[in-house]
Amino acid sequence: MKEERKMVSIPIKQYPEELRPREKLLQYGPEALSDQELLAILLRTGTKDRSALELAHELLLSGGFVNLTQISMEELKSFKGMGLAKSAQIKAALEIGRRLARQKMGPRPVIRTPEDVANILMGEMNFLDREHFKVLNLNTKNQVIGIDDVSVGSLNASLVHPREVFKQAIKRSAAWLILAHNHPSGNLQPSKEDEMLTKRLYDAGKLLGIEVLDHLIFGQNSYLSMKEKGYF
Repeated sequence: MKEERKMVSIPIKQYPEELRPREKLLQYGPEALSDQELLAILLRTGTKDRSALELAHELLLSGGFVNLTQISMEELKSFKGMGLAKSAQIKAALEIGRRLARQKMGPRPVIRTPEDVANILMGEMNFLDREHFKVLNLNTKNQVIGIDDVSVGSLNASLVHPREVFKQAIKRSAAWLILAHNHPSGNLQPSKEDEMLTKRLYDAGKLLGIEVLDHLIFGQNSYLSMKEKGYF
């Protein structure tokens, strides 16, 4: 009976120096590294059976960095070799990247057209595997003064309540709101639930003096403005 041969993992410290992620970063800069190498640096160490590079490769197989932004800490920890510390490091790094992307928009981007909203949200909404509902708060100059994540999951009245939509807008003394959510299927056609929810929030905004200017639906590299299409 033949013995099973186990795959032998080579620790990164035994790699030639020019192939070690940390040394490559020092010599060539972070832009020269692959996604796998960058993630391996964040992980710092692997396990007894796998190097940090191998562990990084496994984490990226399920959909790259986009997938890592979407899965929960519990899901991340379920990967063999991923404990609380490593999972927290990855989540923190991805959140830094997300906040940096928003900061690059400028302190207060101005919204004049649906395309301006798309320029802000498209990259974030493009590859989400569940429906995310966001609210942009605008001041009287149509500048964005806040972006709130209101719910994750299929849209309905119980998940997206006017109280949650307008809570931060009232605190910020917002003048206008723009609603946005994504359809993971890529189909931009508003559902009946989308139409009912938009009308409910539009009516609530009228009562509060914080008008809903538009509701954008994002698909895959595309969007639809419900205001432009005459839905309200």
